[in-house]
Amino acid sequence: MTDDRTEETPKSYRPIDAQGFREFISRGWGAVDRTVTVPEGLAEAAAEHRRKLSAALPGRRIAVAAGRAPVRSNDTDYLFRADSDFVWLTGCQAEGAVLVLSADGDATLYLRETAGPEEADFFANARDGELWVGPVPGLKDWSDALQIACRPIEELPAAVRGAVPFMLSTPGVEPMLDALVRTSPTDGNSLRQTLAELRRIKDDWELDQLREAVAASVLAFGDVARELPEAIRGGGERWLQGTFDRRARTAGNGVGYASIVAAGKHAPVLHWVRNDGPVNEGDVILLDAGVETRTLYTADVTRTFPATGEFTDAQRQVYDLVHKAQLASLDAVKVGAPYRAFQYAAMRTLAEGLRDWGLLDVSLDELLGPDGQQHRRYIVCGTGHYIGLDVHDCDASRPEAYFAGEVEAGMALAVEPGLYFHPNDETVPPELRGIGIRIEDNVVVHSDRLEILTEDLPITAAGLEQWTQSHLTAR
Repeated sequence: MTDDRTEETPKSYRPIDAQGFREFISRGWGAVDRTVTVPEGLAEAAAEHRRKLSAALPGRRIAVAAGRAPVRSNDTDYLFRADSDFVWLTGCQAEGAVLVLSADGDATLYLRETAGPEEADFFANARDGELWVGPVPGLKDWSDALQIACRPIEELPAAVRGAVPFMLSTPGVEPMLDALVRTSPTDGNSLRQTLAELRRIKDDWELDQLREAVAASVLAFGDVARELPEAIRGGGERWLQGTFDRRARTAGNGVGYASIVAAGKHAPVLHWVRNDGPVNEGDVILLDAGVETRTLYTADVTRTFPATGEFTDAQRQVYDLVHKAQLASLDAVKVGAPYRAFQYAAMRTLAEGLRDWGLLDVSLDELLGPDGQQHRRYIVCGTGHYIGLDVHDCDASRPEAYFAGEVEAGMALAVEPGLYFHPNDETVPPELRGIGIRIEDNVVVHSDRLEILTEDLPITAAGLEQWTQSHLTAR
């Protein structure tokens, strides 16, 4: 006997279409803490930054957007990181937010209001809904924390229409703003330039953020040194990267840029961010990494240290020359000096050393002249830059306000000479091939002195050997 009954295909129902679900999920929810916690002084610092921008561009309406997280793959995004200019002006890190400054300097922040249980976005929006991503601060929460007027993002198009004809906006603002500004004169590049030049000089609150970033980075460097035996046993560069990243994520927002963890033959590669190689006894480790604070200010630190606590003679030879260049660079960073002076000091020192070693057979004048520069084969990168909210801060500045300008009090800089001898470079003796050395300090220029934020990390070869050994024995 056979059973002629056939099984019915199970049906699947969408909760959003079910009235019972909609009614049930809309009730019975208690209060949620959506408080925005910000460091002391942030709101006041951001307000002062807005005042400076309005004074620099009087009579202009200005719009600056926080931006959106870029897509990583398909329906997954990278972690959101707000636009640096937007953060400098607001202290806010809300995705999709837009700041509007009126012609007379009044500020309004436009954000997405939190969707409550009675709205479909609460449960149906996997990207932004609270049921999926947790509590999301609302307009009042942001306003209370930042002391700035906050309005729903839906009001933005109407808010920026008006009698004042000039609307400045940063490139990449929200699509809802794009449609409007096409009908009004805009100069986003000019706005970015103005913001970059204003951000060159850090105020006291910003300098404290950088000190915090550097202090956390120093701890992370120590963490990495303690893990060198595990890296040698097989964890490799990946293990050291993960070690630094753990401290960065715990002490701050995360890393401020893609960390460079370059062991052995990878050390001469300027942007070795793959970090997938082994770590061997006898290697030097070039670690270029920085912790980004939760206010998004980042350190940018490099030390090159021996994996087992002792440099070889060849490694020390290269290191000592770079150290000499670092001292010359730091000595040249002072108020009123040309910005290029500290780079020139480093390059002159390195060129002299390379010539003394017999690697370069032309005069020093030719090496440093416009048609020479042969020494740059071994250091094609620059030897310093601004730091702040971006690891290469204020890049949109005009040349006369940056490379062709002068050093001013309040500037925060990374100073980073190095030498890079690739393993296949047949212009150098075999014992030097595969050695890469960089020293990078973070400094603040004061009217009467140079503050070295990274002074807790040694920069001499002997100091780094002792530092490495002390961490290896502290495991």
